[in-house]
Amino acid sequence: MKTSKEALGRPDPSAGPEKSEHPRRNINMVAGTIGHFVEWYDWYIYGLLAAVFSGQIFPSDSPFASLIAALLTYAVGFVVRPLSGIIISPLADRFGRRLILTLSISGMALGALLIGLTPSFATIGYAAPVLFLVARILQGVSAGSEAQSAIAFMVEHAPANRRGLFGSFSNMASGFATLAATGAAALVTSSFTPADLAAWGWRIPFVAGGILGVVGLILRARAEETPEFEATALVDQKSAPARLMDLLREHPKALLQAAALSAPAVAYYTWATFLPTYAKLTTGRDLSSTLAGSVIGLALLVVIVPVCGALSDRLGRRKIFPIIGAIGMIVLFYPLLLLLNQPGFGVYVLVSASGWVVLGIWQSIYPTIQAELFPAAVRVSGIGFAHQIVIAVFGGTAPLIAAAFVGAGQPMLVAVYMIAIVALCLVVYFTLPETGNRGDRATVALADPEVLEGEHLVSSTSPATDNTKRFQ
Repeated sequence: MKTSKEALGRPDPSAGPEKSEHPRRNINMVAGTIGHFVEWYDWYIYGLLAAVFSGQIFPSDSPFASLIAALLTYAVGFVVRPLSGIIISPLADRFGRRLILTLSISGMALGALLIGLTPSFATIGYAAPVLFLVARILQGVSAGSEAQSAIAFMVEHAPANRRGLFGSFSNMASGFATLAATGAAALVTSSFTPADLAAWGWRIPFVAGGILGVVGLILRARAEETPEFEATALVDQKSAPARLMDLLREHPKALLQAAALSAPAVAYYTWATFLPTYAKLTTGRDLSSTLAGSVIGLALLVVIVPVCGALSDRLGRRKIFPIIGAIGMIVLFYPLLLLLNQPGFGVYVLVSASGWVVLGIWQSIYPTIQAELFPAAVRVSGIGFAHQIVIAVFGGTAPLIAAAFVGAGQPMLVAVYMIAIVALCLVVYFTLPETGNRGDRATVALADPEVLEGEHLVSSTSPATDNTKRFQ
């Protein structure tokens, strides 16, 4: 059990410099970040390559019908996510973040390998789409427990004055995962002939993702549990269902705010998994070139997210982020999709990059704000309940709805749909408390007496330290 000063990221002077927690914190951050990267690489690669493998696994007289079937299977993973989030998240609050994170990456890696190794419909018939469905359910369960557990893990391990930066690492990892997945998709689509790509080339990124999952599993198995969980576990030993009831009864406003912080995922998933296909369907652009253009735009996201996260530790969370990001989405999405009607690779890069800039501003801060809205005893439950339901409703259906708008001959409704959802979220953002720029606050949440009580219990039984001074 770590001391209170170690929980803040400050080594206890009485423990001696050789026992500083900084090396261990770095290991924990690497485990959380790399594990999160592997999770979301495996998740995004499906949507990016759906147009390639849909005819092999979901054959139909119409290529568009095959794509819709593949995207429907993709959406199943999102349907499972809220169930996993509601059921498993309270277990992370009861038994620890590290355990759930280790299990989640195992399921995601197994799902990726199953997709990559499933024979085609021509070989095993309807068993092929069934195996894809099983794989997506596995990945849905894993993803449903991943995001909120990773957010809590990263923020709770962060020093008090750097929670915005450390919290941004989770979305930096997911952004880098999107970049890597898009790069992998661009590489295989440009390296193989159409026949080889459809036959087996598309499988390579999935198998690679499964192998990377083993690396992430090893790292997470070696990570440490967070100090705030260990402190609150000494005081609050309620069952997982009891924690969920406490959450619903005591934190309804925070749940609404957390849901609104996650809802712009409708734009993120459209930009990440459907924009290259959108450009191909509406303007006839080559898929390999649009994927390459998306890689360039995503490189901006990976830089913007940690920069904005660090700025939030100095400037505050709410007053700049995520309000500026939401306004940027509302203003830019329609003209950006309209601009895609102009020819040229440079036009696509400009559209992709501009969208990722405003998405990056929003993405950088919302994980930390969500963590700071809930006390440690229900933190993973609160983020998971709100985030996973919203992701299922808006994120998972985003490519499917966008494809339906395009198929109906109304492609610009894709922009209108995204703008309407983000505008509703913006209204809620003005109700958020300012959780940043408060110096060395003792707990992640604005108030968390259970964590303070648990840390006091530890300090009162440890003769080597006198951490009670921190609470005076």
